Amino acid sequence: IGLYCQFGPVTEKRTGQGHSEKRRVVGKLPLYQHVKVQGYVNLFPFILTLLEPSSAELGTILKNLKTQSNGMWSQYGLCSVAKSDSYYLKHNTQHDAPYWRGPVWININFLAVRALDHYAKVPGPHQELSGALYKELRENIVNNMYLEYKRTGYIWEQYNCQTGRGQSVHPFTGWSSLVVLMMGEQY
Repeated sequence: IGLYCQFGPVTEKRTGQGHSEKRRVVGKLPLYQHVKVQGYVNLFPFILTLLEPSSAELGTILKNLKTQSNGMWSQYGLCSVAKSDSYYLKHNTQHDAPYWRGPVWININFLAVRALDHYAKVPGPHQELSGALYKELRENIVNNMYLEYKRTGYIWEQYNCQTGRGQSVHPFTGWSSLVVLMMGEQY
């Protein structure tokens, strides 16, 4: 399977600097290059249902979705970056939290659940696996969001990949309200 990745200025040699300064200090200047991060960007052909139901690429993505080497699967939803990736939970700077580097985002998880539902309903060699993954991922997301709403009284912008706790902006009824469509299985 090919690598789907983003392109931009990247360096892994970075550190925060000072307590009041909001700047990034790098040991090596960023280069414009393909960013080899295992995360949501790798799933776009799948989550946008661009892959044929019989494609080998779809089978590989589905089989690897829950593997430890992938590390994106959690009991709260798909993490934005795989736990095994060097960018997982890494800050951009000392004051810039890992916004897209680990948390569970409901908008992308909605697309993944929708894609799994799609591939579970169309004939093909991956229909059964898609159905099983759909059921489990949907339940993980809905259950966690319900428990967090019950605990805090809020729907959150994102959820912690390790604990399931809501984090960042709240109350957030933007794309996190997609959970209602998941609950009603309306895709």
